Amino acid sequence: MSKKNRFAGVAAAGIIFQAGSAAIDSATIMSSLVYQLTGSPIAVGAVTAILRFGWLFPQLIVGFLAQRGGSSMRFYVIGAFGRASCMALLALILTFGAGISTLTLSVLVLVIWTAYSFISGIVAVPYNDIVARSVPSELRSRLLATRFFGGGVLALGVVAIADRLASTLIFPLSYAAIIAMASGLMYLSSVVFTAMGEPESTTRTPQKPTFFQYLKDGVAVFRTNLKFRKFVFAQWCGGGVLMATPFYIVQADVNGINLINVALLLGAQTAGALISNALWGWWGDHFGKASLLKGIAVGRILPPAVILLLTFTNFFDGSQIFYVFVGIFFILGALANGLTIAVIGFLMEISPDNLRPAYSGYFNAITAPAFLLPLLAGIVATVFGLTLVFAISMLAAILQTFFLIRIEANP
Repeated sequence: MSKKNRFAGVAAAGIIFQAGSAAIDSATIMSSLVYQLTGSPIAVGAVTAILRFGWLFPQLIVGFLAQRGGSSMRFYVIGAFGRASCMALLALILTFGAGISTLTLSVLVLVIWTAYSFISGIVAVPYNDIVARSVPSELRSRLLATRFFGGGVLALGVVAIADRLASTLIFPLSYAAIIAMASGLMYLSSVVFTAMGEPESTTRTPQKPTFFQYLKDGVAVFRTNLKFRKFVFAQWCGGGVLMATPFYIVQADVNGINLINVALLLGAQTAGALISNALWGWWGDHFGKASLLKGIAVGRILPPAVILLLTFTNFFDGSQIFYVFVGIFFILGALANGLTIAVIGFLMEISPDNLRPAYSGYFNAITAPAFLLPLLAGIVATVFGLTLVFAISMLAAILQTFFLIRIEANP
């Protein structure tokens, strides 16, 4: 398959998956579902913590197996079709949720969400490896921007359907229908990506190290590669920023916004992601991934700062609050896409071609614990209130900016 056709295939699969993932967005749809089931900030915090940690943790093992085995596609197949099946099962359980106790339903939702998250983590290493071998460096930011732009357009249709379902079907049947839609799109995305096949690699090392040697090499990379180490520090701070992510929807409820409007906030988030893609793709390919990382880090200071402004001032009256949150979710969507483009692109840049699966495994496993912070944020919100969660998130964004500036200053 030609590189042009691979670019199109990767982009198409990404567009479809992006639309599907919008229907189970952890900051809106899933947080709203869990909040309505439990009313617990800790459970809401667990939604994002589980997703992020589950996504990152398996990558150390998958990176070793993919590096040793010399093939990535088989791991992609397991993860991609597995996560779609988890969402199909969740939709089925929610369909019959009316006859299940709230406690039992809440536990089932979180258990399946955990399975989904860890199975999804299998996808990341093979996806990065296959994409990096399929698309040259100077086109990767534009590839990811195309994926997010097209996915954003398709996601707007998903949002419209989700809004209709949320307002016409009873709870939790409405969420069952939304999640079933997500599952169908994920299955389709998996078929499109796997149909391309895996490109041949001429640089993969013939050595097959033991797992102990693989871990030892990872420690050596962290100790000797200054850029890699500072990138890890910045990503740990990024986990601190994300600790507030599921609580924007809770804060919206505190400020009097009816959660039946959750799809409208998801729409604002999707629109932000959609409109910003051209900027992120151009920025990353023309000024470099480090520059894009720095700009995104600065931008991540804004959303928690606005929440703190709402908390400590009367700058906005009650009639304006909804539009303020629409703006916040718009910015969150834009920043989330830019961050994904920058992080994936920068990791590909600093990873040697013959060690890319290993580097992905090292990086994501080392940073995985930081993404349990949303669970800690649920405890903080319960004991000390939401304000402290957003204050910590803003401070983490400032620290992340500091580390990324140092990466740029010391290549």
